[in-house]
Amino acid sequence: MPDIKTIGFIGIGNMGGPMSANLVKGGYQVVLYDLDGKRACEAAADIGAKSVATLAELGKGVDAIVTMLPTGKEVRACLLEVEGGALANNLPKGALVIDMSSSDPVGSRATHADLARRGLAFVDAPVSGGVPRATDGTLAIMIGGDAAAVEAAKPVLSKMGTRLFKVGGPGNGHAMKALNNVVAGTAFIAVSEALLVGQKFGLDPATMVDVMNASSGKSFNTEHVAKQHVVSRQFASGFSLGLFAKDVGIAADLAKAIGVESPLLGTTTSLLREARDKVGGEQDHTVAYTYWESRDKKAAAECLGGPPAECDSR
Repeated sequence: MPDIKTIGFIGIGNMGGPMSANLVKGGYQVVLYDLDGKRACEAAADIGAKSVATLAELGKGVDAIVTMLPTGKEVRACLLEVEGGALANNLPKGALVIDMSSSDPVGSRATHADLARRGLAFVDAPVSGGVPRATDGTLAIMIGGDAAAVEAAKPVLSKMGTRLFKVGGPGNGHAMKALNNVVAGTAFIAVSEALLVGQKFGLDPATMVDVMNASSGKSFNTEHVAKQHVVSRQFASGFSLGLFAKDVGIAADLAKAIGVESPLLGTTTSLLREARDKVGGEQDHTVAYTYWESRDKKAAAECLGGPPAECDSR
C-alpha cells in the first residue's frame, strides 16, 4: 500500500466541504472532485486544495480516495462505472479507497470484493456528529475493513475525527452507522411525540427538555436538537430528512436481509419516510416535527366537528 500523501476527495457538500478542509489542515495534499465542477473549484480555492474535472484525472494524481456521497450507489458508480470505471482503472495498485458515506453494508462488501480484484484496498468509515463536528474535526468514525487497510486509513481519518472505532470487517462500519441512526431516529421521534403531548396538556416545551436532560430521558436529541432546532423552530441541524430516512431504511433492509425481526425499526422507518414524503427529503430532518404537529392539529379539528363520543375516545 503506497504512502498516502495526496488524497482525492469526492463529494463537496455540507459534510464533505469541512472534512476535506481538515485534511488540508492536517498536512495532506487534497484534490477535489464534485459533479458540480464550479463548487469543487470554489471549495479548492477556499481551502488551499486543487480540483479536477474528471474521475480519470483524479485517479492518476492521488494515493487514496475519500468518498462522501449520498448513497453507496453513487460511490460504486464513481469508482467502477462512470467514464468506464476510469477512477479505479487509474488508481495505483494498492491505493486505498475510504467510503465515508452512509452506504448499504451489503453493497459495501461487494464493492470491497470488486476493488480487491483490481489490487485496491477498501475501508468503510461513515461518520456521526453532523456539520459542527465535521467542521471542528471531532467526528465519531466507525471503521470496517481488512486489518491492514484499516491501519493505513487511521492517520487520514484522525484528521477528521477524534473517536475512531474499529468495528470489524468490510461493511461493518456502514452497518454500525445505520444502526446508530436507528437509535437516533427512534429517539427523535420519541422526543417529538413527548413534546407534542406535553405541550397540548399544558407543559412548557423548553422546560420539558430541561427535565429530560436532568433525567433518564437524556439523549443526543434532548441535548443538541430539541431546544436548538425544534422548540426554537430554527429547524437547521444541517442533516436532511431524506438522508435520515435513507440511513434508517438501510438498517431496516439489513435486518430483513439477515432475518432479524425488528418491529420498532420498521415503525421508525415508516414514520420518517412518511414525514419525508409529506414535507420533502431536502428539508432539515427536524422539519419532520412540523408534519407530526400538523397531523395532530388536523385530528383535533376533525374531532371538534365530530360526535362527542369520538372526541372523548381520542
